[in-house]
Parts: sequence; C-alpha cells; structure tokens
Amino acid sequence: MRGTSAALRPPADAKAPVRHPDAPAPGELLGAHYGQCFGCGGGQPHGLHLEATAGEGVTLSAEFTVRPAHQGAPGLAHGGVLASALDETLGSLTWLLRTIAVTGRLETDFLRPVPVDTVLHLRAEVTAVAGRKIFASAEGRIGGPEGPVAVRADALFVEVKVDHFIDHGRDEEIRAAMNDPDQVRRARAFEVNP
Repeated sequence: MRGTSAALRPPADAKAPVRHPDAPAPGELLGAHYGQCFGCGGGQPHGLHLEATAGEGVTLSAEFTVRPAHQGAPGLAHGGVLASALDETLGSLTWLLRTIAVTGRLETDFLRPVPVDTVLHLRAEVTAVAGRKIFASAEGRIGGPEGPVAVRADALFVEVKVDHFIDHGRDEEIRAAMNDPDQVRRARAFEVNP
C-alpha cells in the first residue's frame, strides 16, 4: 500500500478475501443497488450513473463519464465527485462478498486532473478481511483502462446489519424500499451506504 494511514492497513491476522459462491459471475453487470443512489442509481439526474462489472476473485471494474454537472473548476471534475466515484466503486465490492457494509474510512489521492466528458475507468479489489472490517483499494484511469492513473483510494468498510439503515434512514425512503415487490431490489437497496 502506498503511504496509507495505519487505519487502512490490515492487521497481521487479516484473511484473504473470499468471493461468495452466489456472487455475480465475472463479466456480469452489477446494476444499481438502489435507484436513488447518487453513485449508481438511475433516479438521480446529476448522479454518477456508475456501472460496475464483476471481475475475477473479489475485483470489479466500473466506468463513470464526467458531465458538466460534475465540475469543480471550469472544465474539470470536482474532487468530491471523483471521491464519490471511488467510494461507489469500492462499496460495490461488498456485493461480491454478499455482505452489507458501510464506508468507515476513505483516503483518496488525486494525481492528475480529470476533464469534463472524460470516461473514468475504475478498478477495485478487496485486499483483506479482518472480522467485520473489509479493506479495499481502487484506482481510476483516464484515456482507457490502461491509461494513466488519475485518482486512487484505499478504504475500510465495516460490516453492519440491515438495522443500521432502518435505524438511521429517513422513514419515507425506508418504507418505500422495504415495500418494493422485487425481492432482489429490496435487498440490494440496503447493500452499501456511508
């Protein structure tokens, strides 16, 4: 790990991640976990609309196109939007573990500017698991999947029960998600959240 803080270094007794047998197959599009999610949901007009695809092991790839609504400086992506894209990509990894987790810590390095209309090619992997802690890293490249690295991040996710969302979410959205007749969509709505 690059100059990662101690909080993001797995302990010595951490285990290698194991892909869940029921995880989506490599090459399978994961789809949005929740339609109103800023990162992956189609219901957010200015959201990222990030699309992730399962990879081998506990890895995935994703793409995000920087739109004018995502600007910070004129013609360039806002750093917070890029951090959101990394967080969404990293959070999607939990679908491969088939666990519910929330972002505990995210450290992001910004290495080069990302212009508007650029496709950011993201790749993420779970690096270790220690009890309820899931350690992961991601990078975003411009100019193609093998292009120069523009952003990267290391993260710690913490496994939680669905009660985390029910206890802390707004009642209106919780009820709507819980009453969704599509069982898979209902379960995925509570998959990942900071």
